[in-house]
Amino acid sequence: MRMLSLKLNEDVLLETDKVVKELKMSRNGYINEALRVFNAFNRRRILKKILHRESRRVMADSMAVLKEMEMLDDPLPEYEF
Repeated sequence: MRMLSLKLNEDVLLETDKVVKELKMSRNGYINEALRVFNAFNRRRILKKILHRESRRVMADSMAVLKEMEMLDDPLPEYEF
């Protein structure tokens, strides 16, 4: 495990100490769990942003193909199967 030094606002530290006392867990454990949850939240948010961007790109490509197909004058010949 790696050591980390950080500065917390006084109000955040006081609230954290109240919560960890109620939960009967260490401040270190609480902060580790909080960061795990926040990282998961942000990974989902980033993935959603990427998927949105990619879906817009695919939609634009699909529209371009559709426009090209609409510009074709000659219809496909009828075939009997």
